[in-house]
Amino acid sequence: MKYSELPSADAEVFEILQGEGRREMEGLELIPSENYVSPAVLEALGTLMTNKYSEGTPGRRYYGGQTYTDRIESLAIERAKALFGADHANVQPLSGAAANLCAYAAWMEPGDTALAMDLSHGGHLTHGAPVTFAAKAFNFVRYKMKDVETGEIDYDALEATALEHRPKMVIAGFSSYPRTLDYRRIAQIAAKVGAVAMADMAHIAGLIAGGVLENPLEQGFQIITTTTHKTLRGPRGAMILSNGKVGNPLRAPEKIIENLPTLIDRAVFPGLQGGPHMNKVMAIAVALGEAARPEFREYGRQILKNAKTLAGALMERGCKLITNGTDNHLMVVETITSFGLTGQEVQLRLEAAGITLNKNVIPDDPLPPFKASGVRLGTPSATTRGMKEAEMIRIAGWIVAICKDNADPAPIGQEVRQLCLQFPSPSGLVESA
Repeated sequence: MKYSELPSADAEVFEILQGEGRREMEGLELIPSENYVSPAVLEALGTLMTNKYSEGTPGRRYYGGQTYTDRIESLAIERAKALFGADHANVQPLSGAAANLCAYAAWMEPGDTALAMDLSHGGHLTHGAPVTFAAKAFNFVRYKMKDVETGEIDYDALEATALEHRPKMVIAGFSSYPRTLDYRRIAQIAAKVGAVAMADMAHIAGLIAGGVLENPLEQGFQIITTTTHKTLRGPRGAMILSNGKVGNPLRAPEKIIENLPTLIDRAVFPGLQGGPHMNKVMAIAVALGEAARPEFREYGRQILKNAKTLAGALMERGCKLITNGTDNHLMVVETITSFGLTGQEVQLRLEAAGITLNKNVIPDDPLPPFKASGVRLGTPSATTRGMKEAEMIRIAGWIVAICKDNADPAPIGQEVRQLCLQFPSPSGLVESA
């Protein structure tokens, strides 16, 4: 992108931005929670919509002058509902963590119990990890994989835990789980104990929108939270979607499921947030419009093809993967077993060659998170650039050469750069106008 004012207004800041532009263009991004937005999304994010306070919801604002903010937020809402088959959408949450906290607050009271996936078995920090505020406000109990070799969840144990603890909410969703969940079974368990079924689909929302993975709202879930970046390829933000028409006719003593839209909106504002960032809402609307196009479905299919190819190539070269493969966009490599290195060491070695991924805990990891016994990697960003199966095989070879065969990262880094320049980032370089 070209910038006309920033280079002269603040040269120091512009230089830093240029450095990040070069890093993104010349480096290989394998962190599965990252992606490249389109130039249109970038332009929308940088508009004068950033000037406007818009506390409230369309048609019910606290400040005047909302003609166009109401129009853009309403457009984003309608596009989200259509894309995911939801009755209601709130596009104001500032992040996935905020969206999850708002969803909890919408349905639960402080001290209520929620059932969620264990962090080391693939769950997310915001699903009640002890270091989070959510864990202080609510009581979280856990479910895990029954078989780490296959990724199979112990649904019988999950149901037994639900029957014992009677949670108000059952949460499906993950940050480092490479397989698919049985959403129908989880929704049935939630219904059995009178709980709301909530799915945190931050990682796979783009794959759901692209029609290549199941939509939990179609399997009996009442709530979906998601970020708007990652596989959805939008700006950093979040949404809360709900649907009271499918699944079980849930009734709780003090609330009924039809109240969910109101409860969610009130939890977002004034419950936990102030005015939404309308420039971001505009960029979300653009990204949702892009996700509704036919080419986005092909993008989703290619993400899965690339992930399966990359996972297979790594295993063929002697790498041990959690669950021995993947059904989605990500995989977790056991680095101690595969390379005799911690996840942190692998992350640093590969970064020296321009390959970016992240250290990650493995199930019941004996190492602390800042060292970890694994790394997490995925294919959304590389797929956005146009890379396909042949490139995934090359990438697997580089990873193994550096981490297992102790190859010098410098010459491999030159190969990485050459490959990346053949598949430019759609966000482009940072240049002066």
